Amino acid sequence: MKIFSRKFVKKLFFAAFIFGFISLIFIIASDKITTKKSKPFIFNDIKDVPHNNVALLLGTKKDLANGSENRYFTSRITAAVALYKAGKFDKIIISGDNSRTEYNEPEDMRQALISQGVPDSVIILDFAGFRTFDSVIRCNKIFGQDSFLVISQPFHNERAVYIARTKGIKATAFNSEAITGSYAIKVVIREYFARAKMMLDLYILNTEPHFYGEKIAI
Repeated sequence: MKIFSRKFVKKLFFAAFIFGFISLIFIIASDKITTKKSKPFIFNDIKDVPHNNVALLLGTKKDLANGSENRYFTSRITAAVALYKAGKFDKIIISGDNSRTEYNEPEDMRQALISQGVPDSVIILDFAGFRTFDSVIRCNKIFGQDSFLVISQPFHNERAVYIARTKGIKATAFNSEAITGSYAIKVVIREYFARAKMMLDLYILNTEPHFYGEKIAI
């Protein structure tokens, strides 16, 4: 006994094809728009970076699952230290995930910065930066910053700056060393979907950060 007619199956496949095609176009468009709109506000040369009251260092895990060094972590720390020593910011907010007691991105980054000469007195920790979206919005809403310098890899900075500028926040960014090769393939693929999700968050879903909390003066 046939459960579905041949005509129904054809319509189903056609609908799936159309949905897939539209989704692909949306993903590609999201990527291109993000890069185009954010690029004017992103610096590659530290000499071009203006002074900022606050920098926002986006969190990531210190080590990979196999225990090896996370080059994204190391690259961001190196950039943040260089910016501080060049006098490009007064305070730095480290925003990352601390959703589990045994996992603390902000604290790991704090220790790394201190070990390389950044004073603890200029470091502020945001333990509720579960997503890039959360980190950017909280920097504005919780820490009261209308403009700040984002520190991360190029792909990450583009998305963070796009979020900020769409929300009326005058963020700029400095690119830490880009990670390339097979090591980065998974991240590159994931970024395409992250940008599409960002567009939905900003223009369709009206997403808010997971947590707000009391405002913190800097």
